[in-house]
Amino acid sequence: MDELIKQVVEKTGISTEQAQTAVNTVISFLKTKLPEPIAGQLENLAGGQSSGGGLGDLASQAGSLFK
Repeated sequence: MDELIKQVVEKTGISTEQAQTAVNTVISFLKTKLPEPIAGQLENLAGGQSSGGGLGDLASQAGSLFK
């Protein structure tokens, strides 16, 4: 999650604390909108506990919802 926060800081110019708040807010929102298996993977990814392909895996699973 640190990498994501760093990118938000670089792209927006906001402080690290503000970026962390923004990222946490988005992750919390997504967890309420995604099916549980994907929301759980999002939680693992945000916590740095990726078990495989990381964002690519998560994107694949999310994409399969729309087929």
